[in-house]
Amino acid sequence: MMTDKVGTVIEKVKNVTDKVGIYIHVPFCRSKCYYCDFCSKCGSGAEMIEAYVEAACREIDKVAEKIRCGGACENKPLPIADTIYFGGGTPTLLTVEQFERLLDAVKRNFGIAEGAEITAEANPKTADREKLAAMRRAGINRLSIGMQSTHDNELRALGRIHNFADFERIFADAREVGFDNISADLMYGIPEQTAESFAESVRRIASMDPEHISSYCLTVEEGTSFYRRRDSLSLPDEDAVASMYREMSNILSENGYNKYEISNFAKVGRESRHNLKYWEYDDYIGIGPAAHSFFGGVRSSHSRDIEGYIRGEDIIDDIQKIEGDEAISEYVMLAMRLSHGVDTAKFKAKFGLDFYEKFGGKIAKFSPEFIEKNEKNCRFTSEGMFVSNYILSEMLDF
Repeated sequence: MMTDKVGTVIEKVKNVTDKVGIYIHVPFCRSKCYYCDFCSKCGSGAEMIEAYVEAACREIDKVAEKIRCGGACENKPLPIADTIYFGGGTPTLLTVEQFERLLDAVKRNFGIAEGAEITAEANPKTADREKLAAMRRAGINRLSIGMQSTHDNELRALGRIHNFADFERIFADAREVGFDNISADLMYGIPEQTAESFAESVRRIASMDPEHISSYCLTVEEGTSFYRRRDSLSLPDEDAVASMYREMSNILSENGYNKYEISNFAKVGRESRHNLKYWEYDDYIGIGPAAHSFFGGVRSSHSRDIEGYIRGEDIIDDIQKIEGDEAISEYVMLAMRLSHGVDTAKFKAKFGLDFYEKFGGKIAKFSPEFIEKNEKNCRFTSEGMFVSNYILSEMLDF
């Protein structure tokens, strides 16, 4: 049963905060994009999606029950959900009534904080004005729309089911029904893309004035259509990709977007509060196949078995208490993704160590062109962010 390993997770938990983020995975799509290695199933009927929603509601109940008991039925108070994120897959394949039932399951177990950020990812082809209005009435107050490019030839090359006109329509409809917090996704380093076409995409979306923009470089992952065709793919080279990132950062800065994380840009006060939980080492609970949780210093993950999940089988496939040097390395790795980097006072309060005594020797190997440091913070420069994976692999003991 699903409860056994959940109980093991909760028994390991200590020092839980009073706020928690809830991630709910929706593993269904109309079709698979050529680059996608996320856990999703295509062509599923309404009956399977309904069964999945029921299973997710049951999991929310079971997780809350175990936390409440604390492994020994001590009736511990539950943290309240201050962020909820429906990711996928394509969450907008759910009916509004299914969104409502999932939100009700969170509310009856954890409660939902006043002013909570409640996000749903959306494919431009899977939601109309009527549905968006109903989602807004249900309590969803932030949309993350998978735009990827403003050029239809690039969207076709990615295997997307929408065109740019579909994005313009959903964006306008979302504004009309009251969404005042919208994020748009961009991709760079993709087939048929040039530095010029990407810059045009960046300028065009910036002119539409969403509150948030996420931009990701294509990675060709095993198991994807792109991976099977990797030898024939025509992709921009490494220098072109670096140029795209720099130009994007400059254009978005000129248009009032702050780069608060390596891949994320926002207007002031419109950073993704849910995603900040990941990078700031806060508690979050993942619901559904392939979902991850970090709760009270314990990290756990689910397998990708969608059918097993619906049947109620235990799909937790990894549980680990994160402590010692591993906790320090994770904390630094995540904090360095953010524009402000590691707050040295917070680091000392959390681990009882001086950050520069621990890492100063390794940081000294890198030029100030890549890492800025002072008494309060250690952070990447814009150039350093682009080569952050290499620097962090040299700094940290993974």
